[in-house]
Amino acid sequence: MTSPSPSSVVEPPLDARRAREQRLRAALPSTIEFLQRRRADLIDPVVIDDFVAIHWMEWHGGTLRLTVTGRNICAQIGLRPAR
Repeated sequence: MTSPSPSSVVEPPLDARRAREQRLRAALPSTIEFLQRRRADLIDPVVIDDFVAIHWMEWHGGTLRLTVTGRNICAQIGLRPAR
């Protein structure tokens, strides 16, 4: 039996991933509102890191914006973010 290499990534359990996604879906409306008001400074940095990690948002020239995936999630939950 071989041990995993130090650079291998260990995925969290499925329940933890689902809970994280649900938490982020719940945070999305207020996050979108802050972005529309140009107040990204009011968004919890941990939440920003999570959105970026799951590819719902990205940094573009110093501005945080939704990715295509993020816009699709917004559509799924009935949000209509400004472009």
